[in-house]
Amino acid sequence: MKILNLTQHAATAEQLAAGVVDFDATNRAKLSALLTFDNLPTMSEVGEIADAIADLAIYEGETEDRGIPTRAMIGGAPFLMPTLEKALIAVGITPCYAFSKRVVIKEADGVKERIVFKHEGFVWVDV
Repeated sequence: MKILNLTQHAATAEQLAAGVVDFDATNRAKLSALLTFDNLPTMSEVGEIADAIADLAIYEGETEDRGIPTRAMIGGAPFLMPTLEKALIAVGITPCYAFSKRVVIKEADGVKERIVFKHEGFVWVDV
């Protein structure tokens, strides 16, 4: 199962192993521009951006080795996600959200700790 990455971030190694695929650098830049809000948007603008992301997923996400995408991992501005879910479903793409657990890792010295996010799976949107 291939899942097109429609988030601001490159997929982690665990997500790639689970079937997530990233855009190439050019299309990742297009996606990033669409997901970045520098000014307060109207809901009309949010709808236009959601439609543009869905179009990008269909037209730029299609490749010979994976065909037209039917699943996509989304995430970002909370005010965009419900509208993006609907736009993707309208073009036949089932959206999902990544689920990660915060894991504390102790450094070799046994004193320092760092937190990493471990991919655990996906939460699928009902269609």
